[in-house]
Amino acid sequence: MKILLFGASGMIGQGVLRECLLDADVSAVVAVGRKASGAEHAKLRDVVHRDFLDFSAVATEFAGVDACLYCLGVSSAGMSEADYRRITLDFTVSAAKMLLAQSPRAVFVFVSGAGTDPAPRGSTMWARVKGQAENALLAMPFRGAYMFRPAYIQPLHGVVSRTRLYRALYAVTSPLYPLLKRALPKYVTTTERVGRAMLVVAKQGATKRVLESADLDALAGPPTP
Repeated sequence: MKILLFGASGMIGQGVLRECLLDADVSAVVAVGRKASGAEHAKLRDVVHRDFLDFSAVATEFAGVDACLYCLGVSSAGMSEADYRRITLDFTVSAAKMLLAQSPRAVFVFVSGAGTDPAPRGSTMWARVKGQAENALLAMPFRGAYMFRPAYIQPLHGVVSRTRLYRALYAVTSPLYPLLKRALPKYVTTTERVGRAMLVVAKQGATKRVLESADLDALAGPPTP
């Protein structure tokens, strides 16, 4: 199985990349980003590309793809709606259109977020834009398109957030993860389990196209001891 991965240098993407490289069913991972992922593996090829509104220069990388795991995202804090829309909606749709042209039978898995507004008419800017991105992807004729809406994600296995505030938050909450999981099982997961759930969906599909945090945990299977 050939995987196209976006956002491999981000926190979620790092976790997803790890699971892809560990999975025997994955033969190749093409990580597309504006910088290299920083990982090294025989299965992995980094494709550094600057213009996420035009993928024509790297169109061949989108060919023969079985699944695209789209983990690229930014915090909306301090961003204008136009800038956030460009990254969250326009970049995503641009990548999806190229994938559809080159690998129309692929599965597209998009990391959205808990609280995304599917209408989208709410007052929360990021939720509206994420909802627009979800709707655009669900309307495309992929073999399957699945929206992942995790809530709290605990980074594992050396995965770190690129955002300083989040790194500080995780440093505080990491020892409390077992308590958080017991208290809020439907809203707490890990980078490992998100990656596993993505691979299950890429291989087998799912009964729902929009999956909340509890759905991801169910797909990921029993926790690692």
